[in-house]
Amino acid sequence: MGRVDLVEDGEDRWRIPRQGGMLVDGLVFASRELIVRAKEDRALEQVANVAHLPGIVGYSLAMPDIHWGYGFPIGGVAATDVEAGGVVSPGGVGFDIGCGVRLLRSSLEWGEVRSRLPELVDALAAGVPRGVGGKGLRSLTRDEVDGVLAEGARWAVEQGIGTEADLESSEDGGRLEGADPDAVSERAKTRGAPQLGSLGAGNHFLEVQVVEEVSASAPAEAMGLFAGQVCVMIHTGSRGIGHQTCTDEVAVLDRLSLELGLRLPDRQLACAPVKSPEAQRYLGAMAAAANYARANRQVLAEGVRRAFQQVLQVGADPLGLDLVYDVSHNIAKLEAYTVEGRPRQLCVHRKGATRAFGPGHPELPARYREVGQPVIIPGSMGSASFVLVGTPESRELAFSSTCHGAGRLMSRKQATKQMSGQELQRQLARQGILVRAHQMRLLAEEAPYAYKDASEVVRVCERVGLSKVVARLRPVGVVKG
Repeated sequence: MGRVDLVEDGEDRWRIPRQGGMLVDGLVFASRELIVRAKEDRALEQVANVAHLPGIVGYSLAMPDIHWGYGFPIGGVAATDVEAGGVVSPGGVGFDIGCGVRLLRSSLEWGEVRSRLPELVDALAAGVPRGVGGKGLRSLTRDEVDGVLAEGARWAVEQGIGTEADLESSEDGGRLEGADPDAVSERAKTRGAPQLGSLGAGNHFLEVQVVEEVSASAPAEAMGLFAGQVCVMIHTGSRGIGHQTCTDEVAVLDRLSLELGLRLPDRQLACAPVKSPEAQRYLGAMAAAANYARANRQVLAEGVRRAFQQVLQVGADPLGLDLVYDVSHNIAKLEAYTVEGRPRQLCVHRKGATRAFGPGHPELPARYREVGQPVIIPGSMGSASFVLVGTPESRELAFSSTCHGAGRLMSRKQATKQMSGQELQRQLARQGILVRAHQMRLLAEEAPYAYKDASEVVRVCERVGLSKVVARLRPVGVVKG
């Protein structure tokens, strides 16, 4: 679309007025500092482009961690009305389908772990497979791949990897319905078969953290969080199976968009009406890849538990590495909302955005029904991460969505010019953060200065009412892909 107009629309709200073929306005949640950052790449243009999607309702939305992505901006949210010809777009989910974050809380205080941290981080680095194209903790047969695609984390639990309690604290019980393993290509399955239980590379990580501050006691109590507590955060997705699935489906929907004569400002927004056979196939394949991501994090969590037990010489019960929550931030889902006074079924795209149901939502586990859904927001290796909860306001503001992380500030190439991986590792060690990286070059790409300030991102989300901060966690040990 080229240059877009931006109008201040209240505190931390910026509107992109409808123009050209836009069907709705754009709405960006950002502070003055963060909106300047958003203007520095094409992300705002992408917010306007998304507003052209057939059937879109409300606004084309962007979270405070917005930055440029494929088709949609990362941090983009868009909902389309299924009955009114609303579409689904793979660009609104991304290539790492089902990527998300899992938080484990322990019964340990920092003082019990501090002296053993180097040994613990080394054990985690040795026990958790990572890197581009690497193998995972659990290689799968062809039939097992289909089982994972259909059942998600439940498949892992049925194999004795984790417990029913893990599933109870996972989005959708660890299994997204509607998955169609037959819609996933053989090439995608071949790529995913050896990778279950692996971190991958890029911004994915496993992090030992300490709860630095609790700011909302009731949600923290429901989650089992307390100040000084040791936790572990896992951030990864669907590995090769998700990337290949998106690649396959984008090609199909790109051809279909042209055949249907859809007027889109960017071919990366290739889409199809949700009710079409092609869209149904994509949604089935997407759900299957998302299930793989959930199973992947489930298997990794068991690897973490084993490493802690091995180093600290304690059993599972006193260790207490229980799941707080597991939630995706690259997904499209059919959800019910009231729009302009009438109930509608919407296809809600969240790309680099986290679902944030408020208190009382029937899909929440019983333990979180009164306080709202946990939202896990990772920092940037050298900065704090946050636990939040969804709010009732988020439903009206952003289709029950909030941010997903700090959001990139500079390209990977730019980041490597600032500092070498070895120098960054030494700098973080001086700050009390032990880092084990698969490749030092990749470590430099993910330096903290390459990202926005996560604390500012979550403050904006809290100020506008998208989510509420529960706890702040500081990193002490990081395992990077």
